[in-house]
Amino acid sequence: MKIFIVEDDAVIAKKIKEHIEKWGYEGSVVEDFQNVFSEIIAFDPQLVLMDISLPFFNGYYWCGEIRKVSKIPIIFISSASDNLNIVRAVEMGADDYITKPFDWEVLMAKIHAILRRTYDFSGGSNLMEHQGLIFNVNNFTLSFEGKTEELTKNEAKVFQKLIENRGKIIKREKLMMTLWESDSFVDDSALYTNVNRLRRKLDQMGLENFIKTKKGEGYIIEG
Repeated sequence: MKIFIVEDDAVIAKKIKEHIEKWGYEGSVVEDFQNVFSEIIAFDPQLVLMDISLPFFNGYYWCGEIRKVSKIPIIFISSASDNLNIVRAVEMGADDYITKPFDWEVLMAKIHAILRRTYDFSGGSNLMEHQGLIFNVNNFTLSFEGKTEELTKNEAKVFQKLIENRGKIIKREKLMMTLWESDSFVDDSALYTNVNRLRRKLDQMGLENFIKTKKGEGYIIEG
C-alpha cells in the first residue's frame, strides 16, 4: 500500500517516509506545494498524511479538494493541538488527527487501523487524471473544476479503456470487447450510444471534443 506525505518540514517528512517503509509501505513526499492534489493523483496512494500549515494553501484546502472526488483516508499531523483545529479537520473530512511531537508507535497503530478499516470493505482508491479531469474508477464519477458527472457501468468501461490508452487510437472492436465483458449484448450502435452519452456529459462539464473520432479507425483521448 502507498502513503503520500504532505509535510513542509523536510526532516520530519524524510523520517516519516523512512519509518513507514520499514513497515513495508511505499512512501512518497510532496515536492510541489502549489500542486499537491496533482501529485496525489499521480501517486494514487491508499492514505494521505497531511500537515495543516503548508506553503501557498493549507492542509484544510487540500483536504477539501481531495474530498470532492475521493474518500481516501486522510490523517492530519499538526503541532496545533487545540480543539478548534481538530474539530475543523474532522469537519473537512479527515479520518484522524495526530499532534506533534508524536509517538511513532501511535502513528503506525493509527495508520494500520485506518487502512484495515477502510480497505476491508472498499477495496481501495483509484483515481485517474488527465488535463484536469479526474476519473474515479471505484464510483464511476468524472470531476472537473467543481463539476461532477456520474457514469453508467458501461460508460465507465469505455471511458476507462480510452483514458488508460490516452494518445492512442482504440479501435471500435476493442471497445466492444470491453463492453462484452459486462455480459450484455453489444453491437456497433450500442457502442456509439455509450460514446455519445459520454460526450454529452463531458460537454456539460466544459470539455468539448475530449473524446475524438478517427474515421474508420476508432476513438481517442489525445495525450
